[in-house]
Amino acid sequence: MNRPLFDMHAPSAPELVPDQLAAAAAGGCHAGDDHFCRAAETSGQSELLERFAADYPVGPHDRPQTMCPAFGSLRIGLRMRRTASVLCGSACCVYGLSFTSHFYGAKRSVGYVPFDSETLVTGKLFEDLREAVEQLADPEQYDAIVVINLCVPTASGVPLRLLPPSINGVRVIGIDVPGFGVPTHAEAKDVLCGAMLKRARSEAETGPVQAPRGGRSEKPTITLLGEMFPADPVGIGMLLDPLGLAAGPVVPTREWRELYGAFDCAAVAAIHPYYSRSIQEFEQAGRPIIGSAPVGHDGTEAWLTAVGEACHIKADQIAAAKNAVLPAIRGALSGAPIKGTITVSGYEGSELLVARLLVESGAQVPYVGTATGRTRWSDADREWLEAQGVTVRFRASLEQDKSAVDAIKPDLAIGTTPVVQHAKEQCIPALYFTNLISARPLIGVAGAGSLAQVINAALASQARFDRMNAFFQGVGTGATAGVWSSLPPVLASTTSQAATGGAR
Repeated sequence: MNRPLFDMHAPSAPELVPDQLAAAAAGGCHAGDDHFCRAAETSGQSELLERFAADYPVGPHDRPQTMCPAFGSLRIGLRMRRTASVLCGSACCVYGLSFTSHFYGAKRSVGYVPFDSETLVTGKLFEDLREAVEQLADPEQYDAIVVINLCVPTASGVPLRLLPPSINGVRVIGIDVPGFGVPTHAEAKDVLCGAMLKRARSEAETGPVQAPRGGRSEKPTITLLGEMFPADPVGIGMLLDPLGLAAGPVVPTREWRELYGAFDCAAVAAIHPYYSRSIQEFEQAGRPIIGSAPVGHDGTEAWLTAVGEACHIKADQIAAAKNAVLPAIRGALSGAPIKGTITVSGYEGSELLVARLLVESGAQVPYVGTATGRTRWSDADREWLEAQGVTVRFRASLEQDKSAVDAIKPDLAIGTTPVVQHAKEQCIPALYFTNLISARPLIGVAGAGSLAQVINAALASQARFDRMNAFFQGVGTGATAGVWSSLPPVLASTTSQAATGGAR
């Protein structure tokens, strides 16, 4: 007799039958969103899908094209101390996620619980997951174990919620991060952060918890929400100091105990405004949320006002904090001007902040596309950009980003890899957002001039692009695609001239 799928005496266990599970898994991991959504509903996951739709609403074209969203959750877990990460999904997906994680610098193993049709249908997969977690749960090594369901286990209703909440004192955090429910890997970071914050809040409400590694701040703190360049939290701390405040932990955190410190704050700055579930947890704890970020002159002025009001700082103290930094930011912007038309697109969630900085640096930015969704915490940035004549597109698809490049013909395109490739094919200089723009400070005085060097260098490369385009004109297209049967005309002419010159 087959073993039961899970404990049917548990009140939250769905009543599934093998035929339903077989239908859920049919088609493999490449079956498509519609198939997986129907399968998930069949397996009792309607509530999960409804919450995804509420927290991460998609655009009219469905959703943007990004890497597997589970990478976002996996990345957060792999960067945390004393945290183990375990994947449950198709082998091809796990291979790709593991490869990408190590490409981006993961320095620890990725756990994997494999399955086949039999273990999925009989319920053995859930038992394998529970056994794997029990074997990993060593309190000497781990504070938490993160188990991530990928598409097929999620669609099949594998119930991670029935895993023990803790084993041997090690927390067990089970999350579903299917590609058919979470639109981008950026928002998948929020799926895990939200789950961890929910657990940490519950623990803090029921008894004493660990203090941050460096102890509690003597000043009220502002928790920073969203991954940032390492220098940016330092810059924010300098901006907050005249207000009598300090920069608190950055969420995603690097260890579990920092989650408690994140709640121990005066307010939360949603530097990346799409962390919907994390914001819900902070709101449940009664913490005010501040949108936008201190980028450029106008952004810094508005942000300091918002922070001061949220923390009940006196107006003259807020004015003094502004006077201490705004002239220096204005000077940095004027000292590193950017002249040219630039389109911006990406999937990190900081695209609107980068566009604001470019506009204040003197650039013309007619279009900004971001794969992340619109939230009320991004309204301040959107409204400011639109007032400058910028078209802002949330849930932007690759086709929309490429169409913007085609229509605008910018002096520089900033975007994802395929957008960069598309622009360069048209002899337009382009920069990859994630590696070349996100890897620079954006905040305060340091951020004001940080983009100018790389942007102006790229803008100045147009002549080089023109020479390369002329040299390779026609090569690799039509009859010249593949292996060359003869030298390109330009190369043949150059070779002939070299030979003639040598004869003289």
